[in-house]
Amino acid sequence: MKLSAEEIAFAKELFSGLGEITTRRMFGGMGIYHGGEIFAILRSDGTILLKGANGFGGELEAAGGEPWTHTRKDGSSATMPYWTLPDEALDDPEVASDWARRAIACF
Repeated sequence: MKLSAEEIAFAKELFSGLGEITTRRMFGGMGIYHGGEIFAILRSDGTILLKGANGFGGELEAAGGEPWTHTRKDGSSATMPYWTLPDEALDDPEVASDWARRAIACF
């Protein structure tokens, strides 16, 4: 599945409160960076996930975020260090940027 221009624009707008962000396409999705550090991923299915470094994933999960579990070709699974945004952040750039700032502070 390929990301649409609308999905990319939505992710950029959602984190507009951070100031300058950069992006890089990867694995069919896109990495989202601030200050040269990846803090979020836009998956190829349009799902936005924040990096849950150093225990921050627990905060995201407590707020309703779900961990990203990847199923490998052999059927085994691996949990990745990224969580979905809490629902309240999906339609509010101010709230989304606040969550992103908290994720970045945990690097």
